[in-house]
Amino acid sequence: MTDDIVASVVRQWQAVNPELDTGPMELIGRINRCSALLQQAEDAPLRAAGLTRGEFDLLGAVRRTDRELTPGELARETFSSGAAVTKRLRVLQERGLIDRRSDARDRRVAHVGLTGEGRDLVDGLLPQQLAYERAVLSGLDAESRDRLSAQLSELLVQLEGRLGGARR
Repeated sequence: MTDDIVASVVRQWQAVNPELDTGPMELIGRINRCSALLQQAEDAPLRAAGLTRGEFDLLGAVRRTDRELTPGELARETFSSGAAVTKRLRVLQERGLIDRRSDARDRRVAHVGLTGEGRDLVDGLLPQQLAYERAVLSGLDAESRDRLSAQLSELLVQLEGRLGGARR
């Protein structure tokens, strides 16, 4: 098996300081590197539809909850900043994919829903995106994918509890 870039970095650190416990670097470094490479791939189906991952995540959040959401709820659902949500919503509204409705009781609050075009885009694009992601993961057999998913879920639950990133 060929060494990955993290193994090379670990060897360099161990040559400089053999007493160093590089275990955390080995795991977190690989997670970070995988994340960076997946982001660089730019999600081909999304790019072809003229969407960023962040924009698609907002559309997907409204679609999967099947109700209008406030920008604050969208920020929590997508782990995004309020400023990023505001910017993305403006782009999506200009494209006719979302509608914003002011709250009857508090005009400062907006409710975001999908237009028919937005719903159709998400419903058509999600199967393509999932097929693309399936292809990205095709080098792993089903058992490896399931094991890795379970392990990452366990790590995520621990991190959310410890670092306060839990959604609910």
